[in-house]
Order: sequence, then C-alpha cells, then structure tokens
Amino acid sequence: MPRRADPPKGEKRSAVQARAACVCGAVRLEIDVPGVWAWHDHGEASRRAQGCAYATYVGSWKSRFRMLLGEELLTRYEDAERKTTRSFCARCGTPMLYERARSPKIVNIPRALFASRTGREPRYHMNLAEAADWEYGGAPLAPLKGYPGVMWERPKRKKPADAIDALFTAQD
Repeated sequence: MPRRADPPKGEKRSAVQARAACVCGAVRLEIDVPGVWAWHDHGEASRRAQGCAYATYVGSWKSRFRMLLGEELLTRYEDAERKTTRSFCARCGTPMLYERARSPKIVNIPRALFASRTGREPRYHMNLAEAADWEYGGAPLAPLKGYPGVMWERPKRKKPADAIDALFTAQD
C-alpha cells in the first residue's frame, strides 16, 4: 500500500499503524496500533453480513482511524432497527466498516482485512445466544486420511440400544 505523507498539522498518530484493504485493493484504511478492542460477534446480522459462522472485529477510535484510498467507493447499509451501519466496497463487496449508534466514537473493522497485528487479540465473544447451531464448537479434530491439511470431527460412536435401555430399567 502507498505510504501516506506526514499527518496533517494537529493530527495525532501512534508510532505504529496497521493497514487494511478490501479484496480488490480499491479501498484501503489504517488504524493506530493498538486498537481499542477485538471480539468475535456470533450475532445473526454479523454472520450474514460477513458470510461466515461469526465475524471478528477490531475496534478503533475514529480519531485513530484513517481512510487511505477509495472512500468514495464505500457503499453503506443502515439498519434502523439495530441502529448500526455497515460499509462495503462497491467494487468487490468486501465488508469494510461496522458502526453502532451506541458507540459513536468507535469504528469496527473486520480483523481479516488486516495483514499485520492490530495490537489487540480477540478475547471477547458477543451474541453467543445467536450462534449458529452448525458453528464449530471446539470438538477434537483428527487429520482426514488422504487429504493433507484437512481436519475433521469424527462422528460420535452410538451406544448400543440395549445398553441405553439398561440405564432406564428398574434394578432390584
């Protein structure tokens, strides 16, 4: 990404920035490191907007956030019911920004857009009650024979029906 010139007079900047970009590279941004916080959002709206089991975001103070390129290519979707706004690259559709009315000084950026560290690791989980029933729950994984790099959850062994019935029969 092109390096930006010195910040405008009066603009504060940390010594380190993390840069992010959409898939096609037309929209680029940076935040001062460290970010405010990072979290996994299991909510239905974020799951659908990101197209994945859950979305991982890094929050930044708006005063420590800068658009470097392509701000005019951002398309916004305002969800009046949830009081949120999501911005996407109009060229490639990459989700870029997530803003919430209850946090007007913070902008949230999908963690996957950053190539480098943001100074915050996602340690929080939000909206777990809305988690998809098919989301990976941390079950043990094993290598799938014949497919290097592929891991899978082995199916649970079923107990024989008569063993289960024995649990529920009265014993003298």
